[in-house]
Amino acid sequence: MKKTILFSMAMAVASLLGSCADDVEMKYPPTHELSNLPVVEGIHDGVKAPMYWSVYEYCMMQNAAGVNNNDMDLTSDQWDEIVDWVATELKPHGYDMICTDGFIPMLAKDESGYMTHYGSQALKDIVEKCKAKGLKLGVYDNPLWIHGPKETKIEGTDYTFADLFYNGKNKDKLSHPTAKDMSFSWAVAENPGCREYIDGFFKHYKEMGVEFIRMDFLSWYEDGQDRNIGVTGRGYGRENYALAMRYIAESAKKYGIFTSLVMPHLYADAQVESLYGNMVRIVADTGTGGWWHCSAQDKGKSYRTWPNCMNMFDGFTYWSHISGRNKVILDGDFIRLNTFDTDAEKQTVVSLQLMAGGPVAASDQKSTIKDDMIYYTNDELLALNKDGFVGKPLSDQLNDSNNEIWYGQMTNGDYVLGIFNRNESTKTTTVNFSDLGIQGEKQIRDLWTHTDEGKASSITVNIRAHGCKIVKLN
Repeated sequence: MKKTILFSMAMAVASLLGSCADDVEMKYPPTHELSNLPVVEGIHDGVKAPMYWSVYEYCMMQNAAGVNNNDMDLTSDQWDEIVDWVATELKPHGYDMICTDGFIPMLAKDESGYMTHYGSQALKDIVEKCKAKGLKLGVYDNPLWIHGPKETKIEGTDYTFADLFYNGKNKDKLSHPTAKDMSFSWAVAENPGCREYIDGFFKHYKEMGVEFIRMDFLSWYEDGQDRNIGVTGRGYGRENYALAMRYIAESAKKYGIFTSLVMPHLYADAQVESLYGNMVRIVADTGTGGWWHCSAQDKGKSYRTWPNCMNMFDGFTYWSHISGRNKVILDGDFIRLNTFDTDAEKQTVVSLQLMAGGPVAASDQKSTIKDDMIYYTNDELLALNKDGFVGKPLSDQLNDSNNEIWYGQMTNGDYVLGIFNRNESTKTTTVNFSDLGIQGEKQIRDLWTHTDEGKASSITVNIRAHGCKIVKLN
């Protein structure tokens, strides 16, 4: 896959555009509203955000060093080292999965036509390496990508992969009829055999022992648009997109596989994605990471199309209304702690994910993490993830400082309050618990310093630049 090249193109265009003049609140025309979408029962029941490690940073650094995607790889020995390191350092704290990403070639090498190898390594071998250490493998792939030869038979049908491609019919549904698709061969949902192809995809991974799929470039499938690149392909239409997401949800539920939706436009208030996905990206790619991606990039702005928000904080804030227990999970993308400048920033980026009920997706490597592992392994804070906690900001308006106050309730009745400071200097903030619907005095415990701070009905804190204070109230 050519994800790295495309990412570089997007960043270059974004740099040329600077702070785009076309920023708007994400209000969509009525044509994006779809009626009578079938519900896939139970897709969100009891599902919580994953905690895992991703190869993303490794791939990004390889690319920055000039390694071509086709030449990028991880050897068997490298995988052994990764698995052992994650099992030793992260698994004791609840991180139970390693996940592949794009960049490295994704190859189909058997008669199934589905992906079997990640570079030189068979996925089944990586699964076994993970399983031996009590870990799972998540895979970056998309049920709408066609990897195998066109003559490959779709199991249980008389159709082949050739029947999945756009066939020139229903041209009126295409967003850009004369465009050519960049990088990917897409399966068109309404074509005969596509439903069975998608079902076979999830069956393939379930039999392999994979229970997490991270599927990317969804906006390119829906309407062939990327705000930073422009036209990326035909775009197969909103109805086709919704149908594809429904088929994916049905089969993922059937086989017990968690779906992570990446690069969606989130049209019509994420109508399709919140109905059919377990988790959805709400921010641009991590890229070089740091405070820029966490809070600063295009701060206070939102856009109609992908990427809707350019920093994690704005993304979590803007889309907070669609998340909650037994609802779709918001994904702030990967964390690269080594790219942050201060301890305060490192605490903030981890705290933000957990306060919003998002995943903690570590991507630092053994060679880059240095002394930062302590920020990934704060068990008092990670207890929020174990509980399935999902907090909300006091305001979901992007230019309202009240969006720096987050709160929510754990299943045992305890409240958790997060106060952030996105400013460039120390900020004093007072929060009266009654303003959050919390009555009376509460015992206050700081989850970063692991100290009890007494009983009160309010809290006043001085928070250094880019820092936070996370307290439990009981």
